[in-house]
Amino acid sequence: MTDREHSRWMARALQLARHGLYTTRPNPRVGCVIVRNGKAAGEGWHMQAGEPHAEVLALRAAGNAARGATVYLTLEPCAHHGRTPPCADALVDAGVARVVVAMRDPDPRVAGAGLARLREAGIEVIEGVANEAAAQLNPGFLSRVQHGRPWVCLKAAMSLDGRTAMASGESRWVTGPEAREEVHHLRARSAAVMTGSGTVLADDPSLNVRLDGGVPHPGGSALPWPRPLRVVLDSQLRMAPASRMLALEGQTLVLAARDHASRRQALEQAGAEVAVVGGDAQVDLAAALALLGEREINEVLVEAGPRLGGALLAAGLVDELVIYMAPHLMGDAARGLFTLPGLERMAQRLPVEMIDIQRVGEDWRITARPKFEKLNMKSMKGTKNMK
Repeated sequence: MTDREHSRWMARALQLARHGLYTTRPNPRVGCVIVRNGKAAGEGWHMQAGEPHAEVLALRAAGNAARGATVYLTLEPCAHHGRTPPCADALVDAGVARVVVAMRDPDPRVAGAGLARLREAGIEVIEGVANEAAAQLNPGFLSRVQHGRPWVCLKAAMSLDGRTAMASGESRWVTGPEAREEVHHLRARSAAVMTGSGTVLADDPSLNVRLDGGVPHPGGSALPWPRPLRVVLDSQLRMAPASRMLALEGQTLVLAARDHASRRQALEQAGAEVAVVGGDAQVDLAAALALLGEREINEVLVEAGPRLGGALLAAGLVDELVIYMAPHLMGDAARGLFTLPGLERMAQRLPVEMIDIQRVGEDWRITARPKFEKLNMKSMKGTKNMK
């Protein structure tokens, strides 16, 4: 087959993988196409953890046509016994002739072992077709496996002059209904939604997914929209037991800097889980994300005020920014987007890479990625204001 044909079929495999955008966690999103005589003989995509992987479903669909066929797979087949048997063995047993893989699986239990198993069986292996596109499909899985923490997306809404709330704190609504609905899709694809205690005390948010119907996908009934873990960074456990989110379905994890026995007990009685992630007077942000990584959280959506957003940026813990910009002005007395004290000279500006700009209703969605490392706040004036 030609490079063009490889790219064409891999694009189809990636399209299939996207059907699992909301449902595969903590597993990666994977798609598979089996091609025989220039036609698709079988297709599959991974839907949920514990259910068959994409390769197995595609092999079932292809039947005997899989023997001697070419398999297009967005991620290296697993080579270990987990919730399901090794997919590399299934491909060998099916007698496929060639496997084209977009990227290797960085999971230490796989990490090349799946491809080695195929090659040992005499199967031709081609790697790296649409590697970048496959990686973009699973940023959280890759971050958790390679770095021990989830992929962090920081979402914010602002006016044209960069304001997020009036001086009084009033912020409903900065953006229009289309942008707000899109945020619920961002929540649904994330394994956790994080905010700070200041936002909880001021707004009493729900942080749940409020979308009609279920997760759409081909070939079956719609799945229920997932319930991401709600995470509240609350150094002093100031959150009220009567907070709205604690009365909703789903789990709420409250992370404190120090234990306050009576406050912890009250929150736990209201349904919250409380954990201490020390960090002097504030929650240790890196340790908080490491804890979520240990819990197999792949992607975290941060919906917080300028203080927590700025702290995450300063700590170098934000992987992506999604900012909704509304077509109105709120004035210089209104609250700004991020608290980043100590930036006083043009040379201290923090660069970001613009990834995408799209119109959403009357608003604009800006997607960007920070291009700076963790800030050395000690070298900047005003550092004390971060504490």
